[in-house]
Amino acid sequence: MLFLILIYLTFISLGLPDSLLGSSWPLMNSDLGVSTASAGLVSFIITSGTILSSLFSHSLISLWGTGKITLTSVFMTAIALLGFSFSHSFLWLLLCSIPLGLGAGAVDAGLNKFVAEHYEAKHMNWLHAFWGVGAMLAPLLMSVLLFEGNTWRGGYLTISSLQMAIVILLVFSLPVWKRVEASPISIHGEAEDKRQPALLSTLSRRGALWGLLSFFLVASIEASMMLWGSTYLVKQEQVSPESAAGWVSLFFLGMTAGRMLSGWISSRWSNETLIRFGSVLTLLGFIVMLLPLPTPFTLTSFILVGSGLAPIFPSMLHQTPQYYGQHAQAAMGAQMACAYTGTTLVAPGMGQLLSFISFSFFPYLLLACSAGLLLSRELFKWRTSDLP
Repeated sequence: MLFLILIYLTFISLGLPDSLLGSSWPLMNSDLGVSTASAGLVSFIITSGTILSSLFSHSLISLWGTGKITLTSVFMTAIALLGFSFSHSFLWLLLCSIPLGLGAGAVDAGLNKFVAEHYEAKHMNWLHAFWGVGAMLAPLLMSVLLFEGNTWRGGYLTISSLQMAIVILLVFSLPVWKRVEASPISIHGEAEDKRQPALLSTLSRRGALWGLLSFFLVASIEASMMLWGSTYLVKQEQVSPESAAGWVSLFFLGMTAGRMLSGWISSRWSNETLIRFGSVLTLLGFIVMLLPLPTPFTLTSFILVGSGLAPIFPSMLHQTPQYYGQHAQAAMGAQMACAYTGTTLVAPGMGQLLSFISFSFFPYLLLACSAGLLLSRELFKWRTSDLP
């Protein structure tokens, strides 16, 4: 049980840096003398590193094991955040973004695969709920420190210190990681083949592309809602910026609470049932957003969408060993890379498109993505139904 708590803490540490840049950038960009849009370059470097390390995670973990990769990755993020706290130039900030991205991708793919193989579905849902806890804590902690007279550098230093504390715990836990990984049987009842297959071999498996598309789409929807949901409410629903920010926060809170609830429900519902139910609920949320209803109903749709998205990503991850068997780690890395690609490309691209046309098309685009998500997952299940 203590070991599982450590895994949850590690995923909280994974969520901490993800929301830190956005919450501190209004102060950082003026202090460093760069434009507001420069945050896009920092985010792009971080996400590019995350995609790269996700793709190679299967090779690294097969050589060093999940425990050592997790330890190394969290240490890299701690050092990167420490570098952020000492940044006095934008170039230095960009250089520190490289290890931050590389560390995040490897630990994300590694822990997801580890939990999917060794723990029940409820723990995968709770794992991603704890990522949400970290993502919500970072802006709150930054806000408290700023109110107490600290600078944004003090916020990054504090988060780096928390990461270092996790590193120390991981050092002492290395024997436990080795003992759990040494078990030849996963919860899916099959022996693990330590010889990891090549990435291209995994991607060529029947149905793999439909599975990767579903990860691309669900991550795109989540990122677009978090990035542009507030703007949509302000521009289309005439909601004040302060209220809009609160409703988007409730969307994020809905995802976190939904994943906690999904963990309990997973003992009664299969992963695929949770995925289908979540996809339909997400579609319903966007339909409510499109209807000519009073603003409170539109605001309620944000809660519906967040609750619908909640079980989809963790449930798809937990199904990976069942569908791919000994190919699981390579598949996990490719899935995480596709998810990060959707986050990197679709959300910013959608903002550019909507700024050119109108934000009234926002729910239409996401409704189409949600329909594509449901269709791609059903096609993936159909194509892989008779695979060993």
